Parts: sequence; C-alpha cells; structure tokens
Amino acid sequence: MREIVLDTETTGFDPESGDRIVEIGAVELYNHMPTGRTYHQYINPERSMPQEAFEVHGLGDEFLAQQPVFKQIAQDFLDFVADDSILVIHNASFDMKFLNAELGWLKLPQIPFDRALDTVAMARKKFPGSPASLDALCRRFNIDNSARTLHGALLDSEILAEVYLELIGGRQPGLVLASVERTNVASGGGVWKPKPRPTPLPSRLTEEERAAHAAFVAAMGENALWNRY
Repeated sequence: MREIVLDTETTGFDPESGDRIVEIGAVELYNHMPTGRTYHQYINPERSMPQEAFEVHGLGDEFLAQQPVFKQIAQDFLDFVADDSILVIHNASFDMKFLNAELGWLKLPQIPFDRALDTVAMARKKFPGSPASLDALCRRFNIDNSARTLHGALLDSEILAEVYLELIGGRQPGLVLASVERTNVASGGGVWKPKPRPTPLPSRLTEEERAAHAAFVAAMGENALWNRY
C-alpha cells in the first residue's frame, strides 16, 4: 500500500485572494515504511512574500525568484502522486485547497479530496480536547523536531510521517525518516541534498493488521466530516 505524506508552504492563507504555493515536500511510504523516495520543490509565486509568511518559513523574494513557476513543475508533481495513493496531510483542507487552486488555474486535473487523510482529524479523534498541532504531537510521541526552527515542506513531511505512524499504532523500532539534508534555509535560501536511497525494512504489521488499516483509510476517505478541519 502506497501512501504519500505531503506538506506545502505558501505566501498566506487564501489562494482566492492571490496567495500561492512556494514549496512542496512529500515522503513516500510503502506498507508504512519510508522507501527513500521523496518529492521536493521550491516554487516562484510570481508575487512578493508577506513578512508574516516569511517569518514562518524563511523563504524570501530573492531566493524564490530563482525558482521555477508552478506551471513548470506541475506535471512532475502530478506524476509523483498520480497513482491514487492516499495523501497523508496535516490539516488537509488547507493544502488541498492550494494544490487544487494551482492546478485549476492551469486547467490540469485536480486531486479528489477523498484521497486526503487528515492527521489533524485523526489526532482530534484519538486525543479529544488535546492540542493537535504538529509540534504538540511530536511532544506527545517523543519525536525529535529540534531541526524545525522554521517550517519547511519536506522536513515537516518527514516529521509528519513519524507522527502518522504513531497515530496508526506505532513506529518501527529505530525508524529514521531523514532522507535529505537541509542547509541554510533560515536565511531565505537553501538546498536539499538527497542521501542514498535506503532499503525498505519489512513491516512488522501482520496481514490482518494491514487489512484493518486499509479498511480504516478507506472509511476515512468516505467520511466527509474527517476532511473538514
């Protein structure tokens, strides 16, 4: 079973008001294990970066002006997510809204919302009344997020993958989801250096447990209430 843990960074909160995506990061899981395959892209939003957004992710105008526009990367992104894998997203309505806005402006196929599995909704259901932010869940599950001084789409996807695996029943012992190395992003620039692709470890889930999780994912996709967070 293929799942893609995905995150975006943007210029603001509303694509209908002119906000755009500036970064996409995604981590591929197969049978709940990282394959080492990732997608990462900075994007030129063709507009200036508001200061409040810059303070969140540190991606500035000068750096982003050197990146491709969404039209140039759209097909590569669609190819990465094109096989109807479940998209695991923290606050899925936000990212899906932006992704489908960008695709819609280019008259490209949009991503059905029922493909999104919202980890905020999962956390709220599992821990009613408790904070469901990514940082709060890292504290709950004792996941190291010390590198998260600023938001970053690929780093956040890697952290979210660990959180997601805890939400569905626990990570593999010794699991490390660091498939890339990030440098100099705090200054508004940065590069990502792929590390050698690791050999996926065998899942410790039984066939029955995998079937139960597949049924769970299918049920969440059918339940619209889970997608309204």
